[in-house]
Amino acid sequence: MQFQVSNQAKLPTPFGDFCLQSFKEQQGALELDHLVVFTKELGESPLVRVHSECLTGDVFSSQKCDCGGELQMALERIGKEGGMLIYLRQEGRGIGLFNKINAYALQDQGYDTIEANEAIGFKDDERDYTIVKHIFTHYGIRKIRLLTNNPKKIEALKAFVEIKRCSILVPSNCHNHAYLQTKKLKMGHLL
Repeated sequence: MQFQVSNQAKLPTPFGDFCLQSFKEQQGALELDHLVVFTKELGESPLVRVHSECLTGDVFSSQKCDCGGELQMALERIGKEGGMLIYLRQEGRGIGLFNKINAYALQDQGYDTIEANEAIGFKDDERDYTIVKHIFTHYGIRKIRLLTNNPKKIEALKAFVEIKRCSILVPSNCHNHAYLQTKKLKMGHLL
């Protein structure tokens, strides 16, 4: 895997003062710029959130998912406890923004999140976590407290570091209740 690492910069936020660095991953002709937001002191077993981009949830506060709430909750906890947020540019569980919106349209017609992805030719989760291995190596991280409810993410990342899972539970609402049930019942999320 080819990648470049940017310089570090400061990132003051309402959640605390962080450092910021980008990892530019080359996937054939595609370049993905991932962000790493971290506290100055990481400790021996930092609190880590590996968060895949969700423009609709993270930026526009969509209530169709729990992504934006998880991102804010993670930044708040990391700001208080120290640690790292790895923001992966893998929109829509790896299918991209265009395809995600098409999947959203199918969800509006009654498909669940998995059925919608499959209807447009994708698996339920197309993400790749290989760059995370290189990020952990770059920072010398061998053990983490991972903020996640996703057993597939735990399984993928435990090949790189020792993991203790920490749950991250965002309250459901009338728009995302069925989505969260699908994640729990069909994807095995620990909700």
